[in-house]
Amino acid sequence: MPKISKRLVDAEKAGDAVRFVWDDDLPGFGLRVMPTGAKSFVFQYRTPEGRTRRATVAKVGAMTPDEARDLADDWSHAVKRGGDPLADKKAAKEAATVGDLLTAYLASAKFAEKAESTQKIDRGRIERHLRPLLGKRHVHKLESEDIRRAFGAIRDGKTAATVKTKKRGLARVTGGEGTARRAIRLLRAIFAWGVVEKMIPSNPAAGVALGTDGERETVLEGAEEYARLFKTLEKMETEKRLRPPAADAIRVIALTGARRGEIVPLRWRHVDLKAGKITLPPASHKTGRKTGKPRVISLPAAAQEIIARQSKGEPGDFVFQPAKGEGAMSLAKPWRAVRTEAKLPEGIGLHGLRHSMATLLAMGGAQAAEIMAALGHKQLSTSQKYVHLADKARATLAERAAAPALAGLAAAAGGAKAEVVPMRRGKGKGR
Repeated sequence: MPKISKRLVDAEKAGDAVRFVWDDDLPGFGLRVMPTGAKSFVFQYRTPEGRTRRATVAKVGAMTPDEARDLADDWSHAVKRGGDPLADKKAAKEAATVGDLLTAYLASAKFAEKAESTQKIDRGRIERHLRPLLGKRHVHKLESEDIRRAFGAIRDGKTAATVKTKKRGLARVTGGEGTARRAIRLLRAIFAWGVVEKMIPSNPAAGVALGTDGERETVLEGAEEYARLFKTLEKMETEKRLRPPAADAIRVIALTGARRGEIVPLRWRHVDLKAGKITLPPASHKTGRKTGKPRVISLPAAAQEIIARQSKGEPGDFVFQPAKGEGAMSLAKPWRAVRTEAKLPEGIGLHGLRHSMATLLAMGGAQAAEIMAALGHKQLSTSQKYVHLADKARATLAERAAAPALAGLAAAAGGAKAEVVPMRRGKGKGR
């Protein structure tokens, strides 16, 4: 038996039947020549059960004879350890890709349990960030470094795009650290679901550090900013630059501290104006799918009046009517326009109105349990953060108020002229 070399491969001619030429250096490694003239490198071996199998290493041209021999040698060592190269090759080919897992998750009961608004957000993260980056990769081959690279790609804007969503509709897909963190957190949760469902052996994103979102400190601090918000809503609505239902939805969010996903898709069957409350079933709010409890949102008189003036519909109709052709309305673009015109803090989103309400409650002396009940938090620790922030703010205010007196005390002790420190509005964590 000759050694299989390039010269030998080129010299072998096709015959009337399949022919094999076996290598004299590596047992089981050979060249297969088909009657059509097609040539392939093969490796023949015996499984631990005694069955003879023949695996194709590569087509001639795809690998050199030496490269094919090296791979066949690896397989030979695997066989000696009790392995089966063909079975392993088949398993690798059939192994779940990240794309397979994402598709299965979107069709799962787990995903269906999420609120409609959350499904929309998660679907966007999957289709616009995760699938383009990792969809073709096999899950069992992913390592922590692959997850970190995906995080970096999203953070650096490599998946950013402007995507057509419907007739004359566009979605701006952005990058940034926050976007990357939320996308990879979702991926980690999907991997964890896949492990539970026995679709994948392990979670490759487990233990990957993503950093923290930090404290959400951008809030409306008082009556002056709220006045600018409500005046701007009225002005834009009067000038027909903002649809009345969209303006009213923002007003209710500001007045109640409710989540956008609780107000935008609100249905008439959830509203009881006589009792002055909204009652959302567990499936219709963020924490309900975990607690199994409804969420009750108390409506101040102003919010009741806003809801009462909406066009009445059937129990299943939206309270705040979307524009023609929309599902539930989108407030992202209108809110950006309102925020800019009202000269509100640049970093505040609609969810910031919720944090504003929690902060004001805490500053007013509300305890964590009261904030928890008002805002529908699942954990007391979430509400407790606002109490801590309010304590810091009060301590900072006390220090500022005492500054002139302290300056006088220091001057009296040292015989120097007192320097009065003017009180100014802070810009740090204590605001």
